Amino acid sequence: MSDEEHETFESVGAGASLTYPMQCSALRKNGFVVIKGRPCKIIDSTSKTGKHGHAKVNMTATDIFTGKKLEDVSPSTHNMEVPNVTRTEYNVLDVDDGFLSLMTDAGTTKDDVKVPEGDLGKQIVNEFAAGKDLSVTVITAMGEEAVIAVKDAPKA
Repeated sequence: MSDEEHETFESVGAGASLTYPMQCSALRKNGFVVIKGRPCKIIDSTSKTGKHGHAKVNMTATDIFTGKKLEDVSPSTHNMEVPNVTRTEYNVLDVDDGFLSLMTDAGTTKDDVKVPEGDLGKQIVNEFAAGKDLSVTVITAMGEEAVIAVKDAPKA
């Protein structure tokens, strides 16, 4: 490499993996796992010996975005993918056309988060229309994100 050719790596976020492997026997209740390509939260996990003496793990989990119940059976010695799940709090700036306009900690706006469906979405729209300052919790995993909670924004 000559003096003019220097590779610079500004951030590591874009190259970070969406999942990481973990042995089945190490997965616990309330942890996360990927089942059928979907990020899920484990609600029940039992281990039993199979017919040849090797332990099998029966897992029941719910999709963290759709709430759909999924099940999986895997040998305890095999690895399963675990999603990298992050929770972030944002202040709500505006509710417009089914999308939320959110303020990040860095002071920039984020306009690509959908208003959640159901009671939570109605609560956000109604409380914002009533003039309340709101803060929402957004969960992100495997390239998807969704609002999971809302509360009154802390007073500055």
